[in-house]
Amino acid sequence: MKKFKLMIVLLCIVVFSTSFLAQEWTDAQKEVWKNIETYWKSFEQGDADGMLSYFHENYKGWENDSPLPNGKATTEKEIKYFLQNNKIVLNQIDPVAIEIYGDFAFVHYYFDTTSKNAEGKDNNQKGRWTDILKKQGNKWMLIGDHGGG
Repeated sequence: MKKFKLMIVLLCIVVFSTSFLAQEWTDAQKEVWKNIETYWKSFEQGDADGMLSYFHENYKGWENDSPLPNGKATTEKEIKYFLQNNKIVLNQIDPVAIEIYGDFAFVHYYFDTTSKNAEGKDNNQKGRWTDILKKQGNKWMLIGDHGGG
C-alpha cells in the first residue's frame, strides 16, 4: 500500500509540475516570438541582410564575452563575417518568458546552434538571450539584447 501511495504522489508531482511549466502565449506574445523566429531563421539560412532587417537603427547588443555593448554597424560586420565563414547545421530556440509593455517587448529564451566552419569543423554554442524589441508599424525590431553561450 505504501508503494501505491508513493507512486500516486510521484505521478501527481510529475503531472502538476509539467502543467505548471507549460505556458500558453497570448496572440501578442506569439506575434513577438514569430519575429524572433524569423530573424533566427534568416541567420540559420545564412541570410545576414534578412536577419539585419529586424535590427533597429539604434540597436545596442552586449554579448557575454564582450567587454562593452556593440552598435548595429559592428554587429552587422560580425554577423556577415560569421555567416561568410560558417554554415548553420542545427539551430533551436526556445522561449522562456515574453513580456510586452506597449510598443516594447522583453523576451528571454534559450538557444542551441551548431555551425560548421570552412575546414568542416563543427562548433556548438548553447546559451541564453534576452532580446528587447520595439514595435515599428507591424514589425517588432530588435533594439537591444544581451546574452550568448
